[in-house]
Amino acid sequence: MASIFTQIIEGEIPCYKVAEDDNFIAFLDINPNAKGHTLCVPKEEIDKVFDMGEHMYLQLMQFSRKVARALEKTVPCKRVGMAVVGLEVPHVHVHLIPLNEMDDMRFTKKVKMTSEEFEMLADTISEKLKQ
Repeated sequence: MASIFTQIIEGEIPCYKVAEDDNFIAFLDINPNAKGHTLCVPKEEIDKVFDMGEHMYLQLMQFSRKVARALEKTVPCKRVGMAVVGLEVPHVHVHLIPLNEMDDMRFTKKVKMTSEEFEMLADTISEKLKQ
């Protein structure tokens, strides 16, 4: 069965997309640790990050860096943290989380946002990527 991320990539489930290219997609996490929490996901369904080929792994890091730079310009924060955990969804994904304190990375504190807030934020991050 396809992962929830594959379903998002195939358009079966909607998302708040911020970036996409031929190999990767980035969208806002709908259960964010902080405003702007973004997931960068390869379009190929691969379970574990270190099972990726070296070239694709490096491309994922380059893609994630571009998204993180745009995120940093959009959401006020001290820095953007990155985590690759992979236990909750069996499909490689990089968490990019705007950080103001260490607890923002703990995946225990969540923020609530309206769909309008998600849409506006996704659009703003997308625009920053184009600059």
